[in-house]
Amino acid sequence: MDAPLNRRLLLVNGPNLNLLGTREPAVYGHDTLVDVERLALETAAAAGWEVRCVQSNHEGVLIDAIHEARADCAGIVINPGGLTHTSVALRDALAGVGLPVAEVHLSNVHRREEFRHHSYVSGIAEMVIAGAGINGYAYALRQLVAVLDR
Repeated sequence: MDAPLNRRLLLVNGPNLNLLGTREPAVYGHDTLVDVERLALETAAAAGWEVRCVQSNHEGVLIDAIHEARADCAGIVINPGGLTHTSVALRDALAGVGLPVAEVHLSNVHRREEFRHHSYVSGIAEMVIAGAGINGYAYALRQLVAVLDR
């Protein structure tokens, strides 16, 4: 893969991730969405990349942001939240834009409820990082940049 001329990534956070830091801290930790976005921006900047961040509790807003990424992003890092396990439409949007995708989950979804073990996104993702807390975003960004810079 040739390195992209456009060095911007889209960071997508799905439903309920706006509640990070207060929602089930034993599962998701005490870091906030602001902390996640700051880490993503710093990690990308260290590699010479930019990040556009979007979070929504509305599936259509996320799909629109993914569609718009075709115009000016080289890849997508996504934590789909609960849509991971339910949304074919989100999966189809990610597949449809043709950008490499890194899927991130704060918790180890495979140690949780059975319904969380299936992801509609994983089958189209370049990589899946789960259970590393917010550091998973930094890992995903660095690895996606490595894939794109090849």
